[in-house]
Amino acid sequence: MRLVLAAALLSAGLTATAQQPAETQPAQAMSGQKTKAEKTSSAAKATAPDDQTSGITEEELRRMLVGKPLFLRGSYISDSLSYGAHGELDGNAPPAPFTLCAVQIDKVHLSKRKVELVGARYGLHFLGALAYEDPTKAVDRVKITQKKRTLKITIDRELVVKAKKVKTPKAKIGSHDEPAAGEAAAEPKTEAAANLPADQPADPNAATKTTSPAQSATALRGALDRIFAGTIDERMIAAMPDFWRLYYQSAAAKTDYRPSDPTVLRQNMVDQKAKLISKFEPASNEYAQDHGVAGMSLYHVVIGADGKPGEIAVARPIGFGLDENAVQAIRAAKFEPAMKDGKPVPVLLDLVVQFRIFSKRTAKTSSTPASDKQAEPSLPGPYSVQLPSSANQ
Repeated sequence: MRLVLAAALLSAGLTATAQQPAETQPAQAMSGQKTKAEKTSSAAKATAPDDQTSGITEEELRRMLVGKPLFLRGSYISDSLSYGAHGELDGNAPPAPFTLCAVQIDKVHLSKRKVELVGARYGLHFLGALAYEDPTKAVDRVKITQKKRTLKITIDRELVVKAKKVKTPKAKIGSHDEPAAGEAAAEPKTEAAANLPADQPADPNAATKTTSPAQSATALRGALDRIFAGTIDERMIAAMPDFWRLYYQSAAAKTDYRPSDPTVLRQNMVDQKAKLISKFEPASNEYAQDHGVAGMSLYHVVIGADGKPGEIAVARPIGFGLDENAVQAIRAAKFEPAMKDGKPVPVLLDLVVQFRIFSKRTAKTSSTPASDKQAEPSLPGPYSVQLPSSANQ
């Protein structure tokens, strides 16, 4: 009997021992799966993009700039321009009328320290619209960068550097520097944290470094906004000379120009009209000559009681930098003032200006004796040419 009972107990023990791994196996499998999931989650967090720390990419710059009709703020005529990290011009460049400073970017290259842009310059050719006739719909962009030449623009970047830890000296036991019980030890400072606090912008007057790609990207976007304009916006208009600013103010209001001085009379309100009494021939320029830009433009001019031109407003522009030449010629011209009741009075005069292009004919050279030569001009003579259909509207 004792032998049978012992055998039964031994059999029960073996059965219990054999069943134990089967009971613990699911728990171990669950533990393994959880560990694998935690590792996968940690890896995903490490590789997930963070908008707060992301920088700017070359592809993003291409989407922003390439093929877009842009304007250079500041209006510089040089074909090689360099800007600082915050959009300030590096060095000097000749100023130019904004109508010669439309640009198009064709290529973008982004490096650690610079953005390099390659493109071409365009001139604005207005097609005869008055200020209140929506000038944005009556203007052509004409490429003026010569063949085999390009417009090159470089922009510095805020340099992104890795933060370097600065060792904090250990406090001696019993010294005042030792943290009190319950106080957390001060976190070790980094070189970047000491020099460039994360919540403050970089110094706009110096080349700067940052540990934040996001801050560097923000600085670059701000520089691009200070360098380029997508349209003739309020900031561009505010920087223009008065005669252009008055034109765009009239265009925005969809009204004709009115002198700021309410006492200025119209020509039909006086006994004797104001008139031009000096030679008047505004100069063209090489861009207009090379691209066949010629025709008539119109300007509103206030002629004072002293016969001198005062306020001038563009009425019907021509573009290509010629309007600036017209205004310069108007300011140098002499006028006879208007008369009313025997007294000179200020009056508004509408002045039409004609621009011509010049032939490239020069005096011919030959072996014919001078006595047998026919008289020929030694300098090119002005003549009107048939412009493209878009320019004759």
